[in-house]
Amino acid sequence: MVDPKEDPFLDDIDALEDALAADEAAEAAEAADPVLVELDALRAERDALKDRLLRTLAESENVRKRADRDRREGEAYGGAKLLRDLMPVYDNLRRALDAAGDDERAAASAVIDGVELTLRELLNVLSKHGVTPIVPEIGDVFDPQQHEAMFEAPVPGTKAGQIIQVMAEGFILHDRLLRPAQVGVSSMPRS
Repeated sequence: MVDPKEDPFLDDIDALEDALAADEAAEAAEAADPVLVELDALRAERDALKDRLLRTLAESENVRKRADRDRREGEAYGGAKLLRDLMPVYDNLRRALDAAGDDERAAASAVIDGVELTLRELLNVLSKHGVTPIVPEIGDVFDPQQHEAMFEAPVPGTKAGQIIQVMAEGFILHDRLLRPAQVGVSSMPRS
């Protein structure tokens, strides 16, 4: 058995008790001194104000970033409604050119040329504003991300999911779909 007077752990416990007593005495002396109490209160208030300031700065930076992102999106996609309203104009010009046969082209070549120039200029303006056409071809595979199936029909010699008719071209504004291409799709059963 170890003599309690020689146990080093008891010495550590005694040292801890002495340190705690000294801390309590210091706190009691500090509590008695109003200047130290006021200094501690001011430090606590300073720390709280600093925390609020840092949070406010972070929030204002987030607001600035959000406003910048919204401004960029507004510039890029703000005209989408107007561009969607121009799609029927494009479709009608395209239909007018497709409907003109050889006889009409010979009889009214100036009018046909004017319609072609107008359509070309409309495409140039759309391109300048980030609009690209989606022009599917007959035989392409239907892509639901870019095409809208207007009907399905079993057409011999085609595979299920192939485009069999293009009714209207689609358009993409930058990286967003403005209007899907309207197509007919084969529904032939798989053999």
